[in-house]
Amino acid sequence: MKILYILCLLISTQVFSQDDSFAKEYFKNGDYEKALFEYKKLYAQSSSNINYITQIITTYQQLEQYAEAETFITELIQRVDYPSFLVELGYNYQLKKDMAQANLSYRKALASIDENPNNVFAVARSFQNHTLLNEAIIAYEKAMVLKPDYNFNLQLAQLYGEQGNIEKMFISYIDFAEANPLSLGNIKRAINDFISEKSENENNVIFRKIILKKLQQKPNLLWNELLSWLFIQQKDFKKAFAQEKAIFNRQPESLLRIEELAAIASNENELDIAKEIYTFITETAQDANTLLEAHYNLMQLETKQSSKENYQAIDATYQELFKKFGTFSQTLKLQIAYAHFLAFYKNDTKKATSFLEKTLGLPLSELQQAEVKLELGDILVLQEKFNDALIYYTQIQRNLKNSTISQEARYKVAKASYYKGDFKWAESQLKILKASTSQLIANDALDLKLLITDNKYEDSLQTALKLYAKADLLSFQNRNDESIALLSKILNEHKTEPIIPQALFKQAQLYEDKIQFDKAEANYEAIIANYRDGILVDDAYFKLAELYENKLNQPEKAKALYEKIIFDHADSIYFVDARKKYRALRGDAIN
Repeated sequence: MKILYILCLLISTQVFSQDDSFAKEYFKNGDYEKALFEYKKLYAQSSSNINYITQIITTYQQLEQYAEAETFITELIQRVDYPSFLVELGYNYQLKKDMAQANLSYRKALASIDENPNNVFAVARSFQNHTLLNEAIIAYEKAMVLKPDYNFNLQLAQLYGEQGNIEKMFISYIDFAEANPLSLGNIKRAINDFISEKSENENNVIFRKIILKKLQQKPNLLWNELLSWLFIQQKDFKKAFAQEKAIFNRQPESLLRIEELAAIASNENELDIAKEIYTFITETAQDANTLLEAHYNLMQLETKQSSKENYQAIDATYQELFKKFGTFSQTLKLQIAYAHFLAFYKNDTKKATSFLEKTLGLPLSELQQAEVKLELGDILVLQEKFNDALIYYTQIQRNLKNSTISQEARYKVAKASYYKGDFKWAESQLKILKASTSQLIANDALDLKLLITDNKYEDSLQTALKLYAKADLLSFQNRNDESIALLSKILNEHKTEPIIPQALFKQAQLYEDKIQFDKAEANYEAIIANYRDGILVDDAYFKLAELYENKLNQPEKAKALYEKIIFDHADSIYFVDARKKYRALRGDAIN
C-alpha cells in the first residue's frame, strides 16, 4: 500500500501540474491566502500530489499559520508512512522555535533509514530542501553504511562544499571518481571551482596531500592523473610531465595525454618544458604520425626561440628529418613548415617557392594541394606580389567551395587587398566572411572590416589607413622594427585621426614581442587615458593587466585592471578571463 501511494505521489505530480497556474501566480505575487485556497482545491482533487502537499505546507508557513501546518502534516503522517513528512514536521517546529520537537522529528526521519535504507532518497532530499546540511549528510552516510552498494559521495561532496569543509569535500569527490572513473571529467570541473593557479593556495595544498596519501596507500593511475591535472592548473608543467610519464610507463599504449600536455605548455608559452616533452615523444613514439607531429611542433618551437645565428642549424635539422622520413604526402606538414621557415626567417623566398612547387608535384589530395597553395600565396604576399598570391587563393576557393580552408583563402584575399590599399574589394570579401563557419575567421574578418570602415572616410586619400596597412604588412613580413617606425610616423603625423588607438595597440603588441615592456605599457596606458570610449579600451585593459601580472610582476596593478573590466566592461570578450584572473590574484578559494 505504501509503495502504491508513493507511486501515486510521483505520477500525480505530472498529471495535475498544468492545473496549478493560478495558485503559482498567487504564491509568486505574495498573495498567500488566495494561493492556499487554490492549492487546497487542487489537493481535494488529488490528495497524493506531492507538489500540492508541499505548497500547502509552505503557504501555511508563509502565513505563519504553524499550527494549521502541523495539523496538516500530522494527518499526512497518519495517512501514509512517508518519512519525508517527518522532516517537514520537524522544520515546521523549527520555524516555531521549538527545537526540542524539531530535533525529535529529525531523529525519527533519520531512524527510518535504519528500518529501510531506501528512505534515504526522500529524507535526505527534504533535509537539503530546507538547507539542513548536517542532517542530510548524516542521512547519506548512514545509508552508505547500511547499504554499501550506495554511493552518495557526489551528494556528500556538494554538501561539504556548501559547508566550507573543503577537505571532506575533496575526499568525497575523489572517492566518487574512484568508484566511477568515467565521471572524472565532471569531478575535475567541480573541484576546479576550489583550486587556484597558485600552488601555495591552502585548497591546493589540501588537495595535493589527499592525493599523495591515496598514492601511498593504494597505487592507482587515477591518482597520477589527478596530480597531473592539479599541476597543470598551477602551470607547473614539469611536475605534470613527471606524472604523465609515470602513467605512460604503466600504460604505454598511447602518447595522447603527453601530446596534449605539450600543446598546453606551448600555448602557455612555457617553451622549454614544451620542447622537453616533444623531445620525449620523438624518442618514444612508435607510429610515424605521432613522430612527425612531434618533430613538426619541436621545429616550430626551435624556430620561435632561435636567433638568426642558429637558422643554419635549424635548416640542417629539417634536412635530416626529410632524409629520415622522406618528402612524401605523409610529411606534407613538415614540408610546408620548412618552406615557411625559408621564406619568413631566412628570407630565401626563391628556394621556398621552388621547394613548394616541387611538393605540389606529389600525389596529393585537393585539400593537401590547397594547404600548399595557401603557403605559396603567403610567400607571394611576403614578396608583395599580391596579384600572383590572389591567383593561388582564388584557386583554393574555386576547388574547395564552402570549406574552412576556402574561407581562410577568402580572408587572405581580403588581407592581400587591404595590404595593397584596395580597401573596397577587401571590404566586400570581409562582409561575406562575417558569417564564416570558423569563429576565428569570422572574428578576424569583423575586426579587419571595422578597421577599414572606421578609417576610410576620415581622409579622402586614406593616407593614414594606407600607412597602417603597410605597417601591418611589415609585421607580417617579420620586419618588426620597420613596422614600429611606420606606426610612430602615423602617431606623430595623424594625431587627430581615428586610427591612432589602433596604431598604439598594434605597436604595443610589437613592443611586447621585442621584450620592450615599458614601451608597451606606455601605449596601453595612452589608449586607456585618451580613448576610454573606443572599442579597444577593454583590449588595452586586459593586455596591460596581463603585462603587469606575467612580465612586470606588479600583481596589484593587474588586479585593479581586471576589476575594471569586470565592473565597467561586462560585455567584453575578456570578461570571463578577467574575472578568473582577478579572483586568482585576490586569493579566492572558489572561482
